Amino acid sequence: MKAKTVIIYSSVDGQTLKICNKLREVLQHNNQNTELISINDFNEDVTHYDRLIIGASIRYGVHNKKIIDFINAHKKQLNAIKTAFFSVNLVARKPEKSTPTTNPYVIKFFKTVDWTPTMVEVFAGKLDYKKYPFFDRIMIQFIMWMTKGPTNKNAEIEYTNWEKVTEFGMRLKNL
Repeated sequence: MKAKTVIIYSSVDGQTLKICNKLREVLQHNNQNTELISINDFNEDVTHYDRLIIGASIRYGVHNKKIIDFINAHKKQLNAIKTAFFSVNLVARKPEKSTPTTNPYVIKFFKTVDWTPTMVEVFAGKLDYKKYPFFDRIMIQFIMWMTKGPTNKNAEIEYTNWEKVTEFGMRLKNL
């Protein structure tokens, strides 16, 4: 029987979903049966899957509470199967903060949950000020100003390294 994989995601502005779609494409291209489901819609039994991948973006320094609640509620089942987690955040645009062991949000996340996935990765997201509601744009500009990032309100920069995403997908097929 072919292994069954699910990718569960939380995406605020769509970049995490875009990364999930790429990972699903890589897995399906390699004959992997893969479902893609939002954390808001996932109500399946975790044990129906051989592999479970969680992708979550950052907003104001934290991952979606539903992701954390899901992990805490399903720890036993998650520990019984192969799992992967990846975070999408703008801090990862900096090479020195682009790995799971150096990204402050990933480090903080794993201090919040008592779970160790089989694989962990981090990807830089996309900055698109024109897409953000007023308050979010002001807050993100302030954060970018503090971290010496772009603050031009018309800036649209995709920091995601798609080769890294594809490589992660290739590693996932062997998970």
